Amino acid sequence: MTFWDILIPVLTLIVGLVLGFLGGVFYLRSQMTKMQNNPDMLAKMAKQMGYNMNKQQLQKAQQMMKNQNQNQNQNFKPRR
Repeated sequence: MTFWDILIPVLTLIVGLVLGFLGGVFYLRSQMTKMQNNPDMLAKMAKQMGYNMNKQQLQKAQQMMKNQNQNQNQNFKPRR
């Protein structure tokens, strides 16, 4: 068993985990953005989690998500 027989699978595992994590983050962010603009999608997710939300609760949840997104964008400062 050579050095490469151990190194290549370990590196492949690490790269796969990192790419999978980044792909999951990108997918989750896109779904959250869609939910902000689509109350039906938000209601469907809430129902899957076992919550029955009325229109007022859905509007409040959407507003909270939009406010959270705006706060994250304001706190983001690009590096120079």
